[in-house]
Amino acid sequence: MTPPSSVSASTPVPRRIRRGARGAGRRGPELRLGWIGFHAEGVPALEALVAHRVPIAAVITLSPPLAAKRSAAADYISVCRRFNLPLYQVADVNDDDTVALLESLSLDLVFVLGWSQILRPATLRTARLGMIGAHASLLPHNRGSAPINWALIGGEAEGGNTLMWLAESVDAGEIIDQTAFPISPYDTCATLYDRVAASNREMILRALPMLLAGERPGRPQPATAEPVLPRRRPADGKIDWTTTSDALYNFVRGLTRPYPGAFSWLDGRRWNIWQAALVPAPPNPTARCGEVLGPVRSPIEASCGQLVACGRGTLLLLEVEGDDGEVLKGRRLSDQNWTGKVWTDG
Repeated sequence: MTPPSSVSASTPVPRRIRRGARGAGRRGPELRLGWIGFHAEGVPALEALVAHRVPIAAVITLSPPLAAKRSAAADYISVCRRFNLPLYQVADVNDDDTVALLESLSLDLVFVLGWSQILRPATLRTARLGMIGAHASLLPHNRGSAPINWALIGGEAEGGNTLMWLAESVDAGEIIDQTAFPISPYDTCATLYDRVAASNREMILRALPMLLAGERPGRPQPATAEPVLPRRRPADGKIDWTTTSDALYNFVRGLTRPYPGAFSWLDGRRWNIWQAALVPAPPNPTARCGEVLGPVRSPIEASCGQLVACGRGTLLLLEVEGDDGEVLKGRRLSDQNWTGKVWTDG
């Protein structure tokens, strides 16, 4: 892990957070703050709070065997050891044991950053003032699961992050703050989550002075008819070569590391496709969807790959990984004798 992330000097941060009647801002016992998270998107914000001497009474994360199965899981054990923070490892934030633990901690306010389980009412009620979470979209747009992945897959040009009070309905709580950012054709899920992590940190630090003053910042979300985004599973990464090259390019970059990746089969062998490039080449009318048109060679190693026909257009594969862990990229990839072979769905 890197050292605590720096924070803009213009962001006001209280040295100590205290209990007080709403709106009074009067002195009293220190507020007991808790933290729930396992995803890397929350770590910069937690590090920033510690760097600014904001006391954290407890950190709750997934047990290591479960965290190892989740994409982009952070090493919270090392983070908490470095800052001497009390750490509790759980399997389910909503089970009776975890709810009992939260009740015993007598927390006033809990930040929930990078946590995939929906918090049930009994869990939410364990924090006296409430729980604050973040959702990686400009709510109410893209409510639901995997908003960053879906935004990339959908070819959206703008993304964002929302800091909100957690409510019983999914992604429906009052909005505390929002941060918008552009999505360029060069972004991946990894680059966008870096922006999400940075905005988590800045929005939490902006909100702290209001919380210190006994305020409950927030505004209701506007009504929307948008459907809730469905959950994505690793099996949903299967490539359909009959779609357009633009859609496949977005699909690959929306599912690349640290996520399970897009995948397809060649010669009966499954390959993850980690990196690809969009090539503005006219389609070959005689080529089959998924057919390898031939190698792309260049003195620039990273430009080498294999060109594949899509439903419309072509996609240049730049990095693939076989089911045995073999990684092909650069000259090793372009030297494969794949011309005329066809990628399939299994």
